[in-house]
Amino acid sequence: MNVDHLPELERESRRLDPVGAERNRLMEAVFGYASRYLDSIPSAPAYFHRPDRGIGVLDTPISEEGVGIERVLSILGEHVDSVGINTTSGRFLGYIPGGGLFYSALGDFLAAVSNRYASVFFASPGAARIENQLVRWMGGIVGYPADCAGYLAAGGSQANLTAIVTARDRHGIEGAGVSKAVVYLTEHAHHCIEKALNLVGLRSCVRRLVPVDGSHRMLASELDVMIQRDRADGLSPWMVVASAGTTNTGSVDPLDEIAQVAHGRGLWYHVDGAYGAFFVLCPEGAGILGGMDRSDSLVMDPHKTMFLPYGTGALLVRDGRKLLASHATGADYLQDTLGADQELSPADLSPELTKHFRGLRFWLPLQVLGAAPFRAALSEKIRLARHFHERLSAIRGFEVGPYPDLSVVTYRYLPKRGDADAFNRALLAAIHEDGRVFVTSTQLDGKFTLRMAAVCFRTHLADIETAIEVLVETARRLEDE
Repeated sequence: MNVDHLPELERESRRLDPVGAERNRLMEAVFGYASRYLDSIPSAPAYFHRPDRGIGVLDTPISEEGVGIERVLSILGEHVDSVGINTTSGRFLGYIPGGGLFYSALGDFLAAVSNRYASVFFASPGAARIENQLVRWMGGIVGYPADCAGYLAAGGSQANLTAIVTARDRHGIEGAGVSKAVVYLTEHAHHCIEKALNLVGLRSCVRRLVPVDGSHRMLASELDVMIQRDRADGLSPWMVVASAGTTNTGSVDPLDEIAQVAHGRGLWYHVDGAYGAFFVLCPEGAGILGGMDRSDSLVMDPHKTMFLPYGTGALLVRDGRKLLASHATGADYLQDTLGADQELSPADLSPELTKHFRGLRFWLPLQVLGAAPFRAALSEKIRLARHFHERLSAIRGFEVGPYPDLSVVTYRYLPKRGDADAFNRALLAAIHEDGRVFVTSTQLDGKFTLRMAAVCFRTHLADIETAIEVLVETARRLEDE
């Protein structure tokens, strides 16, 4: 092997590892950009309505020599961070994002610098302990037993998929039995449940949509009737999926009543609390969420109502042995890791082997700040949603949906003349073009409906008042045209 070229290759490859003054210069540039961005949030739009949609990113192709940090930050500022939805704004009231904590960004930075291999205890005991500590903390706040198990997922979709795999294996749903297996959910269940069923080989299993009440909550009595009917017809009911806060309406199913039915009939009881489960931390949410502790599995997303950056979901399984049985495996090249575990490895509880040390973005803010500010923020969001509902219901022309269980409110404007759906589509488009606030829409009972989600930790009373002002102002203007 000729090694003459190695010194030259080494010099070039060492550019990947800046040291001293160069590293400090890069950090100063990046943290300066981040600081300016954070300072701009209060005055920035909640939605950047730009017809070019950031196409300027493509004007700088990937090159052999690079363009330098200054140019890269300029591209971000011009074509990424000022285009589309602005989830960091307190006036971003759409979907269910959490805003992205600065403390979590610091955790991500440190996790990326150290690059700990967080999925195997042998590889990084401290990182694995942090993830398991977070799982135990989440289990504790929802009332799960101490021997529950779980992991930090990439998001709620992955966590729900992992739960369904565990439930499938526990009930032995396979082969010819799939077409007779029945899962029960409502029309408001998150679409990732349907996707997960398809991905894990249950495309042909029977789906039953359980009727809901006027507040879009599952009717447990109807669930019981449907299960009994299906059993009598020779089918195999095996799983109930309830929602601890739907994305669509924010409604919380009657979790205790559903638990009674599911356990009484021998079904796996899964609760999708990706949006709402963390509201159990605050008194306004704890009573509404009673019954989560009786589930067999539970999804909760820290990147929603713990306000972390995207890519942080979580699954808890009451009997951790069942999760382990579905996901633990091994390989010859991992033999060095065997026998060293004092705690479960996240890799044995999830689909992931290699994974980012995402626990640090969750653990660091909780350790630095404690749980109190999170608890206060969650109380605040529920109260803001109730305030929005009460204020809007008193304003002429607006029709509001059910009183919010958590922090989502549905509503629409009823114009004096013309089609209400068409008017609300125009109202939404005008609000997006204005950009000061951002809200979204859905379909409820066949009607085009607007929705407000108070989830960002930066959303406060002034932001809700601005949203109401913009809604009223825009609706009146469109009605007068």
